[in-house]
Amino acid sequence: MARDQLQVLNALDVAKTQWYHFTAIIIAGMGFFTDAYDLFCISLVTKLLGRIYYHVPGSPKPGTLPPNVAAAVNGVAFCGTLAGQLFFGWLGDKLGRKKVYGMTLMVMVICSIASGLSFGHEPKAVMATLCFFRFWLGFGIGGDYPLSATIMSEYANKKTRGAFIAAVFAMQGFGIMAGGIFAIIISSAFEAKFPAPAYADDALGSTVSQADFVWRIILMVGAIPAAMTYYSRSKMPETARYTALVAKDAKQAASDMSRVLQVEIEAEQQKVEEISKDKSKAFEFMKRHGLHLLGTTSTWFLLDIAFYSQNLFQKDIFSAIGWIPPAQTMNAIQEVFKIARAQTLIALCSTVPGYWFTVAFIDVIGRFAIQLMGFFFMTVFMFALAIPYNHWTHKENRIGFVVMYSLTFFFANFGPNATTFVVPAEIFPARFRSTCHGISAASGKLGAMVGAFGFLYLAQSPDKAKTDAGYPPGIGVKNSLIVLGVVNFLGILFTFLVPESKGKSLEEMSGENEENENSNSDSRTVPIV
Repeated sequence: MARDQLQVLNALDVAKTQWYHFTAIIIAGMGFFTDAYDLFCISLVTKLLGRIYYHVPGSPKPGTLPPNVAAAVNGVAFCGTLAGQLFFGWLGDKLGRKKVYGMTLMVMVICSIASGLSFGHEPKAVMATLCFFRFWLGFGIGGDYPLSATIMSEYANKKTRGAFIAAVFAMQGFGIMAGGIFAIIISSAFEAKFPAPAYADDALGSTVSQADFVWRIILMVGAIPAAMTYYSRSKMPETARYTALVAKDAKQAASDMSRVLQVEIEAEQQKVEEISKDKSKAFEFMKRHGLHLLGTTSTWFLLDIAFYSQNLFQKDIFSAIGWIPPAQTMNAIQEVFKIARAQTLIALCSTVPGYWFTVAFIDVIGRFAIQLMGFFFMTVFMFALAIPYNHWTHKENRIGFVVMYSLTFFFANFGPNATTFVVPAEIFPARFRSTCHGISAASGKLGAMVGAFGFLYLAQSPDKAKTDAGYPPGIGVKNSLIVLGVVNFLGILFTFLVPESKGKSLEEMSGENEENENSNSDSRTVPIV
């Protein structure tokens, strides 16, 4: 038989949407805004770094980062993020969400500034220090994933919890847009102040010395939103679910939530002790939630392979619709402007709408339906791009290619990209919630590395004469897209391991309000839909 819910937790579950909910979304969401800015702004400046530090005298094309350096600069933050997700996820269950939350922000502020101050003028010194600080920046960003999701899920009510957690994640879209807009502003200002000829007209003169400030400023500005949020985070009380179910302090939980909800809540210390005992056994956890953890880790891993492999054909799209002209026809700062404009338009037209469709519908049609639908349409559109790939390469068919591409990533965002973030924050017990979210998110980052870098090599032409400089032959773009279609199809299958949590309390999902596991054995099977 199930116990009565703790009064303090029931008060949170049935609370009407109030100002403190929106405050929590803004505070947690600004962390994600910063995460997205910091992770994606590097793609705006990698071409500029190549022009400044890897110029080859007499070359018909501007300098570019060598493949190993490009992989390190772009990927080292992912490695840091993976480590941070595991470490801070575990720490959030040990020390509490609030204590660890502030730590992650300070790491992000310090490392954003340090990334822009990368020492020296020699390529090796600049790239080595940039990679070092980008790793630790990623480490701080990694901690934000499990902590933001857990805090929001533990503060929210049953009715709109999915929308609140998804809204925090949706701030990523605004972070990507902000990075692009800021880069547009900075590059426009520098171009007006320090005009330069195109590379084809004057190879050396096309990269003015002041261009070195452009990439540094873009990276360092990521510290500002993180610093602005720090004070607000320090003033948030610890979540009642951590205080009551993990720290076992019913009085403090009741006091904190009485202040937040502005209602009288009774402290139920004896009931807290009963609920908390014997819930930490790993065997009991794995028996109930082992398959759920496999479901959340596998779907996030598969989704991120597909999501981060988008750079396979992004450059084709940008050049096909004239957003980015050939590099030699621009100077260094103009190229930053054109890349930033393209990234901002993609975010505005595809990324942001997809996120907010999820926010609008997640508590209406449920997590399971959205995730299944997203993976299904991603599979359909990926095969539609892959099988007639030669058809799409003809100039007259490129608009159709762009539409297919946009729909693939619209359904990633109105689909598993959002739900894989939401669900792990809802279905696991309070004492393991942050850890399990961290493990699921780290699995996703592993998929991101496979998608971003494995497929960069895999998509190279089988003909060695047609590969990009420095890359070995691969299986070609068409075959790579077919592989990605299969990856998305596997995502559909693994989604069936993930339970539906729409409209249920966190304790109902995790089994924490059951008297014991044996007396309610048939509740172990959580309905999928």
